[in-house]
Order: sequence, then C-alpha cells, then structure tokens
Amino acid sequence: MTDRETGANTPDPTPDGGTDPTPDGDEDGGEPESATGAVIDALRENDLGLVITTLLLVYAGATLLTFTDGLNSVFGLMRTLTFLGLVYALSALALNLHWGYTGLFNIGVAGFMAVGVYTMGIVVRSPDPAFGPPGFGLPLPVGIIAGMAAAALIGLLAALPALRLKADYLAIVTLGLSEIIRLTLQSSAFDTFLRDTIGVGTGGGRGMGMPSNPVRELFLVDGRAGDPTAFGELVFGTVGEGGLGIANNIVVGWGYVLVLAVFLVGFYVLLERLGHSPFGRNLKAIREDELVADSLGKNVDLIKIKVFMIGCALMGLAGILWFGSQGNVSPTPQFMPLLTFYVFVAVIIGGSGSNTGSVIGGIVFAAVLFEGPRRAGSAVRGIIDAPTPQSFADAVVSLDPVAFLAFATDNVAPLQFIFLGLVLILIMHRRPDGLLGDRIETASAVDLSERSRGGDHDE
Repeated sequence: MTDRETGANTPDPTPDGGTDPTPDGDEDGGEPESATGAVIDALRENDLGLVITTLLLVYAGATLLTFTDGLNSVFGLMRTLTFLGLVYALSALALNLHWGYTGLFNIGVAGFMAVGVYTMGIVVRSPDPAFGPPGFGLPLPVGIIAGMAAAALIGLLAALPALRLKADYLAIVTLGLSEIIRLTLQSSAFDTFLRDTIGVGTGGGRGMGMPSNPVRELFLVDGRAGDPTAFGELVFGTVGEGGLGIANNIVVGWGYVLVLAVFLVGFYVLLERLGHSPFGRNLKAIREDELVADSLGKNVDLIKIKVFMIGCALMGLAGILWFGSQGNVSPTPQFMPLLTFYVFVAVIIGGSGSNTGSVIGGIVFAAVLFEGPRRAGSAVRGIIDAPTPQSFADAVVSLDPVAFLAFATDNVAPLQFIFLGLVLILIMHRRPDGLLGDRIETASAVDLSERSRGGDHDE
C-alpha cells in the first residue's frame, strides 16, 4: 500500500493486525514481478500504445511477406492492411455501441451500411450522368449527412417494433431487415420505380458508381488521372516516383488512410464520451439488467431507440467511408450477411464493451484472419516447387507434406474459414472476453475497484 501523504510504500495490514512481509511479491512470497510483466501491464493500460504496437506488428509481418518484391510491394501491402484494419475498426466501434454498451444483438450491420452508402451515392451523383443511374447532384458533405440520416431513420423504423424483442428475436429481425434492404437495392423494379417517381435510381443488380474520392483531388487535377496538383507534385517528388520511388497511386491511397484514421479517432472519442456520460451509464445499466433500469424510472424503450439510431448512423458513415471510396458499389456480394459476421468477429476478438478492443480487433481481424492468410498463402506458394493435388483427399493420401502445403496454399479461400473457426474456438476457450474484454467500462460512475482495495481502512 502507498502512503497518500508521503508516497512511500508501506506493508499492507494482515487480518490479525500485522503486516504483510512481502508487499511487492506474489501471494507465496516469491520474487517481485518481472520487468517484462511490468512493461506488458503498463502497455495494456496505454490505449494508444496498444494500437500502435499492433500496427507495428502488422507492418513487420507485411514486410516479411513482400520485402523481396521491392518497396512498392511492401508499402502497397501495408496500405491495404491499414485500410482494411481501419474500416473494420470503424464498423466494430459502431457495433460496440449496440452490442457492447447496450446489449442489443444487431446482426443487420451490412444493411445499415448499404443504406448509408447508397443514399450518399443517390444524393451526390449527377442528374444527367454519362452512364449509370441519375442522382440529385448535391455536394458530397450533403450526401454524407443524408446517408447517415437515412441509416438512422431506417434504424428508427426497425427499432419501434423490434426493440421490445429480446436477444435472439432481435437478431432475427435485424438480419431479416438487412436482407430486405439488400434485395430491394438489387431489384430492377425498385430502380425503375425511383427513376419514374423522383428521377433517381440505384442501378439494381449492376450497382452504382460512386463519386470521385475527394482525397485524390488533393493530388491530381481531375481526381482520377492527369497532371498532379501543386500539393501532388510536392508529395510525389518527395516520397512518390520522383522521390523514394513509391508508386503515386500508393501514395494517394495512404492519403485516404490518413483520412480514415481521423474519422476513427472521432468515432473513438464520441463513444468514450457517450460511455462516461449519464446516457452511457443508462446504456450499461440496460445491458446488465433491463428490468432493474426500468424499475428505477428510466425510459428504457426511448433510450434503446436513441442508441439504436446513433449506432445505425455510425454504421452508415462507416459504409460511406469504406465502400464509397471504391468507385462502385453493388448489393451483392458487398453487403451480404457475411460482412456483419466479420464485424462481429472483430468485436469478439477485441472484447465486447471495450472501444480500444474494437479498434485492435478490427486491425487484427483484417491483417491476421482476413487478408493475411491470402497473402501468406500466395507468398508460400511462390517458393513451393510441387504440383497441386486435385482434391483434399489426394493431398492427404499422398503423405507428402510439400504436396499438402501446395494444395493448402492454392485453396486458401475455403480453408480460411476453417482457420477462422479454429481461432474463434481458441478465443472462446482461452479468452472468452476477448483481448481487452477485462477492461469493459463498468456501469458505475466511480471505479469501485479502488474503493474495494481500501474499503477496510475507510471504516
């Protein structure tokens, strides 16, 4: 125990009034905690340090996979892994507000993301485009706000009848709503109806072209190709093909990654403020015991509707930042239920209820479970000099490890789901609360753990 006035370490009292002779040791009077353990514990309490360390480990792995292919391959893979990690982290934070904070089992994430990005596209696209469905031709910021508002409105319509349901029933309703949204956007009849009534369209199954990424306009005159701007000339001459030799398109991609990082910080700060506000404490009270929260006079239904709308708006924004930057969106396969599953996996890895865990979970999922196996399989296959067996049975019967490895690296996509399942089983067995699940914010405004350690002296 530390003397609050002098700052000196004093032995902790024992139940019989004596003192603990080993205050800094373990329970058996062993050696003090190792320096490595102290560093790990300190790192776990530093959120920014955790995220940066995770990214550095990802970059180290990317370098090992591509360093023989040149600088462009290394920085290109780093950019791809960072982009995927950030967009999954954004989606996981939005889901964490529903599932981690409030206990709402929403598995319609993909649908709300689709509403956000399609609404943005309809609002921003030209009324008389050269190809594709027409839009309203409004500025991009208006389209982003409209996309978030539309996702929140759909969330409200879903919340009114659905939030009276519990657990599995809410999950079924949100999954069904997500599929209704996807199939509606894919319908050519719906596209025709919009064109005939308000003069805009969705493109049906062909999808919709997205407006030019504004970040590109910082580097290139027309946002897509052509002469670089003054800023583009400066950057390209410093780190691009005129400087370090990194391809200009990779440099532009890193520019958008920085924009995503800014939005990620905004998401994180918003959820932290919500979590430590009276509204956030109501959310966590509902998560722990909805009946008790209701008996204490809280309007549980209204609170759940509010948080559901906020979370859906954030999901819509995450969809805009993710798919709105890809040039074209289509309902299938981009907004299949598998996308929602991936976002849930990211939250599970990091720990439900932990915002930092959601960020780290998104990065780890994207780098280790989603993109990593494909890149690693391609790299390994490039150094294997062996024919690929025709089937899994042939690979096993051959009893040749090299042949089996050749089959595995040529079939990473289906085997990836097996690997993902094994990782989830391992997490559920070893760390069921996720990597940072033990750091879930309590529903109390006061950290009761500090009081519990000093409770015997307060009497």
